Amino acid sequence: MSALRLSARLRFAGLVAAPETELDLAAAALLLAAEEYPNLPPGPYLRRLDLLAERVHDRLGEETAPLIVLHELNRVLYQEEGFRANVENYYDARNSFLNDVLDRRLGIPISLGLVYLEVGWRLGLPVRGVNFPGHFLVRYDGEAMTILVDPFDGGRLRFEDQAQELLQRVYGGMVRLQPDFLQPAGKKDILVRLLTNLKRIYLNTRDDARALAAVEFILLVRPTAAGELRDRGMLLARTGRLDEAIADLERYLGFAPQAPDAGGVRRLIDELARTSRR
Repeated sequence: MSALRLSARLRFAGLVAAPETELDLAAAALLLAAEEYPNLPPGPYLRRLDLLAERVHDRLGEETAPLIVLHELNRVLYQEEGFRANVENYYDARNSFLNDVLDRRLGIPISLGLVYLEVGWRLGLPVRGVNFPGHFLVRYDGEAMTILVDPFDGGRLRFEDQAQELLQRVYGGMVRLQPDFLQPAGKKDILVRLLTNLKRIYLNTRDDARALAAVEFILLVRPTAAGELRDRGMLLARTGRLDEAIADLERYLGFAPQAPDAGGVRRLIDELARTSRR
């Protein structure tokens, strides 16, 4: 691993070790992107988020009505800046890197939602992420109302009782709305969802090195995530790092000895140990 990548990982680990309230989500997302772009300077991108918030603030003046504030934020992001959903190349890894999203104005729900949240927080808005099934949302929790924002649909606004419409679109009427679908997601949850998207993309393209990096970042956020330890072990085995793979797979069994795949994992450990001895 290059010195630049190692430095970015160490700084990322330092950020995610902080309490949620102190975690700089945008800075963490840019350090994640530095795995792909080792020379990435975070400062200009953080400043770009500042400038977007300043433009919205200048338009609003003293206006605080939630619907007006959100409409103005939508106007700047989607109409003037041209942020939009990358429906043509949804599984392009660049959709998950904050620098690419800001440069290209293209993203997926989680990355466009991250931009929306960061601009909203700079404006002092009570916005939080929502890990809605199959579709990340932003939630505005005002004193008088709660509003859902769809960052993938031009910032479309919905009230909570309209959330079933989204489930209809994503699951075709097979899933009914549950209260926990609308619970707020923490900043670390958002990073894990972003990284999980990258992990899936790289696994699907058999890019083991990048998939392994995504899993390692997830484990910096969630060190005891058993499924990620198993997946890292599998990827380490595929890349020939057998002793490290065995260690991770044994840790996985320590966390989940009764997991449905425990028998298969034990057999794999034995096979890897025999191969390593040879």
